[in-house]
Amino acid sequence: HVQLVESGGGSVQAGGTLKLSCKGSTYTTGYCLAWFRQAPGKKREGVASLGSNGRIKYAKFVKDRFTISRDDSDNTLHLQMTDMTPDDTAIYYCAADRRPCPWDLPTTAFFVNWGQGTQVTVS
Repeated sequence: HVQLVESGGGSVQAGGTLKLSCKGSTYTTGYCLAWFRQAPGKKREGVASLGSNGRIKYAKFVKDRFTISRDDSDNTLHLQMTDMTPDDTAIYYCAADRRPCPWDLPTTAFFVNWGQGTQVTVS
C-alpha cells in the first residue's frame, strides 16, 4: 500500500496555469499513475495516466492543455495545467496501482491507492 499526498492546488484566473504534485510514500517506479478530478455534483473522472513504460493517456477535455509527468528520483507525479477554464474547477486526486496501466485511460475502479485531493478553483 502506498500513501499519496497531493499539493499545488489553489485559485487561478481563467487562462492561467497551475502545477500539481503528488508524492508517494514508497518507490512508485513500475506503477500505473494517474490524475482524476471531481467537480461538485459530478462523478470522479480520469484526467491523465502515465504507465511505467512511459505511455500516456489524456482525457479528451484536456485538449493539449495539461501535461502529466513523473520524477522517479523522489517518487513524485506532476500535472502541469495551462490555459485553464472554470470547467477545470474540481478537487484533483492522484492514484497509483502496481499493475500496468490499461490500454485506455483507467477508471476509478482500477486504483486502490488514492491521495486526499487538492482543490483547484478557476474563476
